[in-house]
Amino acid sequence: MASSSSSRSSSSGWSKNQNKLFERALAVYDKETPDRWHNVARFVGGGKSADDVKRHYDRLLEDVQRIESGQIPFPNYSSSAGGEEKSYRYMNYN
Repeated sequence: MASSSSSRSSSSGWSKNQNKLFERALAVYDKETPDRWHNVARFVGGGKSADDVKRHYDRLLEDVQRIESGQIPFPNYSSSAGGEEKSYRYMNYN
């Protein structure tokens, strides 16, 4: 019972840092890497399991497919003038 609640909490959200680590781990541990998802989970840390990172990866692929198929429009980035910061909207893969 305790393991299911800890599993739920570990997969409930991803910090910006965990997402960056996730992206790096995907570059380090490619499709040919034995135990890829265990390695990615260990790299990301924060209690993420192999199932958590695989689910996160699957959601990322779904989002990419929707973007490439035109189901999600490209954002309209306004050009910055006078040193103003651009406003970017990133998808959350949770």
